[in-house]
Amino acid sequence: MEAEQDIIAVANESVKQTSSNSQQSSDKITKTLLEYLEISITEAEKKATPALNIRDYFTVYLIETKVITQGWSAKLANLGLVWRRYTEFEQLRSYLETIYPWTIVPPLPEKRATFTWENTPSDTFDPDFIDRRRAGLETFLHRVADHPILCNDPLVASFLQQEDGWNEAIKETGYLQTAESKLKALSVSIRLRNPDKQFEEVKANAVDLQSNLSNVLDIRARLASRRFNMYKMHGALGKVFSEWSAIEKDMGDGLQKAGHFFDSIAAGIGTALEDEELIADHLKEYLFFALSVQSVCERHEMLQLELEQAEDLVSSRISEKEKAQQGRSSLMSRLFGSVDTEEVRDIKVGQIDQKIQEGEESVRELQLSLSEFSRNASKDIDLFNQKKVTDLKETFSIYVGMQIKMTRKVLQTWANIRDCIDSIP
Repeated sequence: MEAEQDIIAVANESVKQTSSNSQQSSDKITKTLLEYLEISITEAEKKATPALNIRDYFTVYLIETKVITQGWSAKLANLGLVWRRYTEFEQLRSYLETIYPWTIVPPLPEKRATFTWENTPSDTFDPDFIDRRRAGLETFLHRVADHPILCNDPLVASFLQQEDGWNEAIKETGYLQTAESKLKALSVSIRLRNPDKQFEEVKANAVDLQSNLSNVLDIRARLASRRFNMYKMHGALGKVFSEWSAIEKDMGDGLQKAGHFFDSIAAGIGTALEDEELIADHLKEYLFFALSVQSVCERHEMLQLELEQAEDLVSSRISEKEKAQQGRSSLMSRLFGSVDTEEVRDIKVGQIDQKIQEGEESVRELQLSLSEFSRNASKDIDLFNQKKVTDLKETFSIYVGMQIKMTRKVLQTWANIRDCIDSIP
């Protein structure tokens, strides 16, 4: 219960500090940081920790920034070069999620490969995996810099351009303690008397999105595995035809050409499936986005839970006042039927009245905080849903187009093989 109260108090304080500013920002800001600053991650480099006994490795990413339009509210360096570890990206995201609890903070790319098949690299230092993660981290920065609220946080700009002192600055905000309390609180099962139907629906939709994307990614991985093995078997046909051509003088030329075409089918599948992994990464981003949406709904539930607890406390105080007015509030009076004197009764009633007033004030503050949280979260959810539809539509369209292109290429190759066979005298 203490953990619940800690995170609720933090959420309330965050809402109080940011909701009024964010409301003004969302109404007035027409441009985001991404429209002023070009952001790209151009390099990834493997490094070793300076440990004495154990040699551990990690990857750093080079963030390059360039001012493309003047006029941003904060000072920006015209050119910036900053190296960041993946753990620092995690710090930034955790900070944003803590300070802006009603915001759907963009997810980071996976730290380790998921939904893999036998030809997918499992080594986190594999060049292909590192390059895909680099692209995912760049997308994360673009989404943060394009968010109407998150892009205005000064620690976002300093993350992009200030290598020295950023870690100290973010730790000084105290977000780490808040984040730990949040994790403990969100692990508690919440049962509300009157859950918000709107947020219940949003959470249910996010769970469905997560489930559907998980199924799509799982099936795609199995399809990729089967297609890879099937296409590679064409290489065996190519070998047979090539060897056969050496002993068949009349059929040799046609068999040899057909064998080369079979080899081309086997050779082409690797590149095609590598391109598919990029599609899978886009789908994984929205898989993780679904978890971000659920987290916003859970933080809303925490705020609503504290409001209900505060209302219950006021009701309890009112009942306590009624008993005190009868002079039967103490344990001794209930056991022995004694009644407090009028002077004692007035003192007790006055003390309880003070607690009731404080409780009612707390209820009003919580109602305001919950209302502001709901309004801001609803706007961000609407913005997310618009982008989700656009992005997923584009991703699936590209995936379908890739399958059509691959199928046409194989069909054309088979037509060429047929011509080779027909050319045999």
